[in-house]
Amino acid sequence: MITPKYFYHELIKNNISFFSGVPDSLLKNFCFYVSDSAEKENHIIAANEGNALSLGIGYHLATNKTPLIYMQNSGLGNIINPLLSLADSDVYSIPMLLMIGWRGEPGLKDEPQHKKQGRVMLDLLKAMEIPFSTLSPSDDNESAEKTIKECLSNIMKSNSPHALIIKKGTFLSYTPKNAPKEEYSLNREDAIKLIIQTLKKDAIVVSTTGFTSRELFECRENLQNSHKQDFLTIGGMGHASQIALAIAMQKHDKQVFCFDGDGAVLMHMGSLAVNASMDCKNFKHIVFNNGSHESVGGQPTLGYDINLQNIAKSMNYSLIVESKTKPELSNALKKIKNHNGSCFLEIKIKKGYRKNLGRPTTAPKENKKEFMTFVKS
Repeated sequence: MITPKYFYHELIKNNISFFSGVPDSLLKNFCFYVSDSAEKENHIIAANEGNALSLGIGYHLATNKTPLIYMQNSGLGNIINPLLSLADSDVYSIPMLLMIGWRGEPGLKDEPQHKKQGRVMLDLLKAMEIPFSTLSPSDDNESAEKTIKECLSNIMKSNSPHALIIKKGTFLSYTPKNAPKEEYSLNREDAIKLIIQTLKKDAIVVSTTGFTSRELFECRENLQNSHKQDFLTIGGMGHASQIALAIAMQKHDKQVFCFDGDGAVLMHMGSLAVNASMDCKNFKHIVFNNGSHESVGGQPTLGYDINLQNIAKSMNYSLIVESKTKPELSNALKKIKNHNGSCFLEIKIKKGYRKNLGRPTTAPKENKKEFMTFVKS
């Protein structure tokens, strides 16, 4: 296994000192060390992977240096356009090191949303003509040093991107130095439980990827509720609200609640403008804001640093509400359920989740079939 500190300083020694990306659980220990070590202008946690790659392009144009762009392999979809239409050797020929966490690696157990991504990742890189190297748990600091030099040698020769694939368990553990101070008392799971206990029996819920969907599933289990009215958006980070909006626009007789996250909203913020522009009377957008990418390690987002309610207001949602406590949440739910127009509810929550939190026990296709039967009724 590789020490995050050693790996980081080996990159610095090789003149790679700019880092940007979207956090991944396989890369979290390295990312934590980068956050503790790099200057603010040299480490940017981007809204999405395409943005991160674009930041890397700008950095290279300004400095003539090579950036490192990190991501989970699910983020490859977000980088394909800027990678091939800008950074590619046939266009601007931008040198960069792409660090990619290999979720869904064939032969290893992983969640359904990662299986196809993991299986086709190498073929996808080959199709894009992106050369790649790999690091695994069997590698140590010395072999990592050798791989870094090989990657950079290839980048210098081709003056174009090179991918470094990181397998599960490659990095040793690293604990961040400064944990953010908790400002709020309410946690996400308690908020989800309170919400679903107040919904009508025919209400529809579309939940975003990560812990939100996992906690929704477990809350239904603990309350002995059916899962048929819930669509778990287990992949496709940032797209849950558009799924929910389209359902709401076709099913005017049912209230449709989107359970979203701050990181997901930031990833594709343009969807807020579309949501509000439709002014769909039965669409209720709820954002759980804990200021972090909690499902992949807890790296910070800008959720606590920006005013999501002002953004929603500027996008023309017809009702914007905030809650920080259970009583405030109860009052907010009454308002959005009774409001005949597009709603935006921001729930300020603290980080944290149950260590024994399970995963959905039903397969995605089962969820889809049961959900569609419910929606049709």
